[in-house]
Amino acid sequence: MITAGPTWVSLDPVRVISNTASGETGRRLAYACAQAGAQVTLLLGPGEAPAPDKRICVRRFRFFDELDRSLRAELRKKYDAVVHSAAVSDYRPQRVSRAKISSRMKRWSCTFVPTPKLIERIRTAAPDSLAIGFKFEPEAAYPALISSAARLMRTCRLDGVVANTVAGGRYKAYIVTPLAAPRPCSSKAELVKELARMVSR
Repeated sequence: MITAGPTWVSLDPVRVISNTASGETGRRLAYACAQAGAQVTLLLGPGEAPAPDKRICVRRFRFFDELDRSLRAELRKKYDAVVHSAAVSDYRPQRVSRAKISSRMKRWSCTFVPTPKLIERIRTAAPDSLAIGFKFEPEAAYPALISSAARLMRTCRLDGVVANTVAGGRYKAYIVTPLAAPRPCSSKAELVKELARMVSR
């Protein structure tokens, strides 16, 4: 199972807050795993839809709560691997307006509260699955990036974490695992190739 793409949280019936994730890495990984012979479930957020592939079951979501429900349901099944690459909303409004907020307001404030950490549920719900998470730190230097990924791996008891950044405007990713030095990947294509190899073992 792979999660990919952004999540939305509502401000009012027509406005949302999102992030800049595209879901590209998750879509690419789903195809790579399918080509390797796997049956893949892809939980995919707002954005570009993948081309149809009978080996990939795509379940769409838009809002944080939709991903939360889908993830709970899917984790009850037995997956060999779970790759959680979705860019999940870290905060949501404390109160969502039931009516559209007027655009004539000169000032408007909103209080945000943390959302539950979905990645923390994976190991408990799927103790026998290979579990891989993602940690995106834009502009992070290498030591801080790797340290952040290692902390996530320990805290959530993951088998690996992809630490990625766009420092200096250039994409860079490292696959961090407990027993080996971080593996650098200079492109999403290279990253997907390495991840597909990991989950296919």
